Amino acid sequence: MAAFKAGNVLITGANRGLGFEMVKQLLEVPCPKWQIFAGCRDPDGPKSEALRELVKKHPSVITIIDVADPCSIKESAKKVGSLLGKNSLNMLVNNAAVLASGSMMTIPAEDMQNTFNTNVMGPLLVIREYLPYLQTAAKARGTSGMSCDKAAVINISSTGGSITSMPSMYTQFPVLPYSVSKAGLNMLTALIAVELKPDEILCMALHPGWVRTDMGGEEVSVGSITTKLMFLKAPLEARESVEGMLRVISSLTENEHGGFMDYTGQTLPW
Repeated sequence: MAAFKAGNVLITGANRGLGFEMVKQLLEVPCPKWQIFAGCRDPDGPKSEALRELVKKHPSVITIIDVADPCSIKESAKKVGSLLGKNSLNMLVNNAAVLASGSMMTIPAEDMQNTFNTNVMGPLLVIREYLPYLQTAAKARGTSGMSCDKAAVINISSTGGSITSMPSMYTQFPVLPYSVSKAGLNMLTALIAVELKPDEILCMALHPGWVRTDMGGEEVSVGSITTKLMFLKAPLEARESVEGMLRVISSLTENEHGGFMDYTGQTLPW
C-alpha cells in the first residue's frame, strides 16, 4: 500500500474497476475518523453489489452516493455536506468513465453524446458542486502550497486523450468517442487548474495505465451498448495500477498542478 495521508475522499465510479479498487486500498490506510464517499450510478443495482458488501464491513467509513446525472450530483453534494458537518473534503477523484469504440463514420451520434456527457460533463458538474468543501479544506490547513491531503482534484484520464500520442495508435484502437472525450477532460483539467490556483486546490490529470478492467479488457459495457474489443489485452491488474496512482497522488505538490502524469509518475504529453 502506498504511503497515503488520509483525509475525506470522494471517488466517482467506485462500484467497479479502478474506483472500487481505490476504495479497497484506501481502507488499508490507518486513519481514524475519516470518510470515503463512493459515488456511482444506480447504487441499488446489480453492478454495485460488491460495493454494498464492502460498506457492510466498513459502515462508519464508506458512504455510497448517487452521481448518475446533474440532479443526483447536486443532491449528493447536499448529503455529503451534511455528513461532513464542520469537516471538509480533501480529495475528489473523478474516475467514472465510459468507453465507446468507433470511427468518424461508424459512431452513432447518441454514443458520442453519451460519452461526452459522462467523461467531460460529469467531472465538471461534480467539481462544481463539491468545490465549497474543497475550498474549506484548503483554508483549514492554514499553510501555503498544494497537496492531496490538503485539497485536490484528480481527474482520471488516459493517453487515449493525448493529441500527441493517440493518432499513431488510432488504427489499432479506433475509439474516437473515448479519445475525444478524454482530450476534452485534459483541457478541462488544465483550465480548471487555473481557476483553482488562487484557492491552492491541486488539480491534475492522471493516466492509470492500460488496466485489465471492464474498460481495458475484452468487453466494454457502455449503458445499453456492449462493444467487443477483442484486440485489447491490457497488461496491468487494477491493484498494481491503483497502488501506483496512490503513490503518485501522495507525492503531488504545486509543481504538478495542472499537469498530466501516469501511474508511474511519468509526465505525459498533452
